Amino acid sequence: MLSEAKNSIIVESLETQKKMPVYSTSKVSSLEDIAIFTEKGDVPLKEVFKAIYEKENGGEAISHKSSANELKSYFEKIVPDFDKDRVYVSDIKKVLLWYNLLREKEMLDFSEEEKPEAEDVVSE
Repeated sequence: MLSEAKNSIIVESLETQKKMPVYSTSKVSSLEDIAIFTEKGDVPLKEVFKAIYEKENGGEAISHKSSANELKSYFEKIVPDFDKDRVYVSDIKKVLLWYNLLREKEMLDFSEEEKPEAEDVVSE
């Protein structure tokens, strides 16, 4: 997202660098708002990307064009308890496509925001 306009937001394609408006009537989700269903709850997409990054030592993940069985097997190594009934192969393809694109554009940032340390309290 580049900026906001009156009835839209202005976005830029990571692949083509074309700028375009996205209107409020369009269905748009921020990657920060996406999570993967697991047996215990939802895992934010950023955590999934971080797990892939760590597994691949910062390298590229397998291609989103791999076979369905390869994709499921790979994803199970990343998110062992993903909900196999609600996470489809098409979802796995999107995650891997997004990860590889963001990695290529050097847009993956897993640095934690520094939390201020609590001041020591001495009781007498």
